[in-house]
Parts: sequence; C-alpha cells; structure tokens
Amino acid sequence: MTESRAQSSRSYRRVAAAVDAVCAVAADFDATDLDEVVLAISAERRRPIEIASAQLGPGVCGQRRSYPEKDVIVLASALPSRDHTLAHELGHIIFDHPGETATEVTLEASDDLIAYMLSQRSHQQVVDDGEDEQAEWEAETFANMLMTRLRVFHNRGAGVSVLRFDEALG
Repeated sequence: MTESRAQSSRSYRRVAAAVDAVCAVAADFDATDLDEVVLAISAERRRPIEIASAQLGPGVCGQRRSYPEKDVIVLASALPSRDHTLAHELGHIIFDHPGETATEVTLEASDDLIAYMLSQRSHQQVVDDGEDEQAEWEAETFANMLMTRLRVFHNRGAGVSVLRFDEALG
C-alpha cells in the first residue's frame, strides 16, 4: 500500500471514529438534531460552544473562533446549507484543528485591510497546503458523515433508540 493511500485510510478511520464518538455523546444527551448535538458536545467538553450569525467575507460560509473560555461557530447570514456548515465547523472543534485565536476585542477593519488579509492568507495557504488541506478534508468528511447519520436517525424513528441500535451494530 502506498504511503498516501495508507494515510488516507488512517484519516478516514480517524474521521469515522470521531463521528461514532459524537453520536455516542448525542445518544447520552438524547440529542437528535445538529443544534442539540453541538450543545451535547459543549456539555461533554465542559467548554461552551456558541453559534452566531454574521456577515462574513465573500465565499466564507462559516468560521470557528476560539476564545480562552469558549468556542464560537459563526455562520454566514444567508447559507444554502446551514446544518452542513455548522457540522463542518464542529468538525474543526472536534479535531482541535489549529486556527487563529480570537481576541475579545477586535478592531473594525476596512474593506481594503480585509482584502489584504485574505490575500495573505491565501498565499500562506498555498505554502502550508498540506496541513491545512488535511484539516479541511477531515472537517468536510466529518460533516458529511455526521449529517448522513443524523438523517438516518430521523428517518428511522426515535433518536436515542436508533443511536443505541447503531452503536450495538458497530
């Protein structure tokens, strides 16, 4: 097996294990929709996760902001798929992906400053593509797997019993 194929297999197993763990926590808290799952994860971690809405830059659907005492998931005001973006950002929290620590007070930034910062970040992303690409892949795969599991729960009946049944089957 090639090294990249082995890495991909390990990464997929890592994401699947994370989704299983999140679903186990959801079952313990009787959480069957994504907002309830976020609250359950917050309670399990004993670290608040808040969900906010804001105007974000062009092409930015969501952000995870880390503060010393809490995490905040910021979703763009008009999203075609709120739950998918929320699950993606939750994935970044679950995997503890590196990100920029937000300070409590941010200065108001002009449009030119924001454009400059985004171009600098894009350039740095090209330089650091390997690690950042892996983090985005994990978060996106996590979101897809979690959303699929939640849809199955809703289609098959009472959430907790389905969660426990799925756990028993592995």
